[in-house]
Amino acid sequence: KERKKERKKKERKKERKKERKKERKKERKRKREKER
Repeated sequence: KERKKERKKKERKKERKKERKKERKKERKRKREKER
């Protein structure tokens, strides 16, 4: 039981990282548009 919980936690962390990456990409794009 405990192990399953840990696994879920890790999965969540991974998802979060992915989301963060996406956000970062968006930010970069926005900044580029601004500079232009």
